[in-house]
Amino acid sequence: MKLAFATTAPESTRADALVVFAAPAATKGGAPRLLVADALPGAAVSHIEEALTALQANGKADEVRTLTSVPKIDAPLVVVTGVGRVPSGEQPTRESVRRAAGAAARTLGGRESAAVVLPVGAPEYAAAIASGLVLGAYRFDEHRGEKARAAATAPLASATVVTGRKTRAADGGKLSTDDLARAVAEAEVVARHQCWARDLVNTAPNELYPQSFAELVQKMAGKGVKVEVMDEKALRAGGFGGLISVGQGSARPPRLVTMTYAPRRAAASLAYVGKGITFDSGGLSLKPPASMMTMKSDMGGAAAVAAAVLAVAELGLPVAVTGYLCLAENMPSGTATRPGDVITQRGGLTVEVLNTDAEGRLVLGDGIAFAAEAKPDAIIDIATLTGAQIVALGKRTAAVLANDDALQGALTQAAADGGESVWPLPIAEEIRGHIDSTVADLKNIGETGTAGTLAAAAFLREFASPTGDDESGRTQPWGHIDIAGPSFNEGGPWGYTGKGATGFGVGTLVEFARGYTADRT
Repeated sequence: MKLAFATTAPESTRADALVVFAAPAATKGGAPRLLVADALPGAAVSHIEEALTALQANGKADEVRTLTSVPKIDAPLVVVTGVGRVPSGEQPTRESVRRAAGAAARTLGGRESAAVVLPVGAPEYAAAIASGLVLGAYRFDEHRGEKARAAATAPLASATVVTGRKTRAADGGKLSTDDLARAVAEAEVVARHQCWARDLVNTAPNELYPQSFAELVQKMAGKGVKVEVMDEKALRAGGFGGLISVGQGSARPPRLVTMTYAPRRAAASLAYVGKGITFDSGGLSLKPPASMMTMKSDMGGAAAVAAAVLAVAELGLPVAVTGYLCLAENMPSGTATRPGDVITQRGGLTVEVLNTDAEGRLVLGDGIAFAAEAKPDAIIDIATLTGAQIVALGKRTAAVLANDDALQGALTQAAADGGESVWPLPIAEEIRGHIDSTVADLKNIGETGTAGTLAAAAFLREFASPTGDDESGRTQPWGHIDIAGPSFNEGGPWGYTGKGATGFGVGTLVEFARGYTADRT
């Protein structure tokens, strides 16, 4: 989608549709309240409010109404998209605006252009609109036949965020059009890369496997991002026992992809580690057939890392970011890892593999230990790791855990800034004992039915500092994001989220890098 910002009067903007945000009325039975209604002519506002009342619209989230022949409006269509309840005297949240913009974009499939009226005079709201539009317009048709593609409704092609003549800055000051334009452009970069992460996850596992994933990353990497790929021979020689163990049952061997963005005078160095199980059968601890149908999505963490590194590089953020994509296909065969096998991971820790379907933590362990060798300022891993995360937090909220309270708080804030729902969880002291093995340093599962998300995080924490604190007494700061639920939407579309891959995590990782830099410059 092509995005732009303009100060053109909304009523005279040349577009196929004019999009306006609305919130429920302050009093029961009233017409939805148009946001920044003073940007539009009075006759247009009155007509829209009367039409919405007749349609029994109320401005709730995901409600979209399309009106025609609105007086004083040049656009043939006026689309009113609801943001949901806004407390009296307050502004809508950025996320509610992002979702409403996405819902409007989904409704406008088949249209060439739209003009979207800025509801709050602030760059972060312009960014929310831009992000919602790009994500809402997303389509994945790569596996459809030529005739089906030709017959499909095309997504909205272009959109312009516009302000009215009377639009004021949210703080009452002067509205900076340069800041608004910059916010739209930067949001487009992040959302575009998030759509690429969606593409990766939506791609069928017979087409996306460790080697092809690595090749796609090499192809996408632009100026400033160096990509290195370790094949199975290099992994075995390097002591990456987790990746080798998980991948040895497949005819398609594992890969470790390292993506390096290292600008001059970087304010900090970050390591992002992504779980990239391109298909998870469970290995010899075989999953039930129904549980395998969405297991092409088990590489959502690696997709998020790859997209985030590319977005950070394109934005030119002054922070060094290295992405580690831990790629393997978990299959059962005569060469597959057996329950009871003991492996040695990167860094020297030994692991008793009691369940081959708890494979994600094995590949991540290698990636985290490898990342720790460079002693970055922080390591963040992201993974579709545990079903327990879905039990605890549902399908739209990720879990955030860490060995550092400040880091956990920063990740939580980054998710809020990136429009992604997360909730911090502890790694309780007693959980560490759940992963003690009688024959090895660790075992790869905790107690059945007890604190699965916490036990998995406790396991990963061991690899951030494989030999304990370093000579200076420093413990490697490490954070973990479990996206098992929100990485893939099996239900109906909502807001800017369609069915299938969501690209969850890209926004959080980019905003974490941005915030981490801001704190040190």
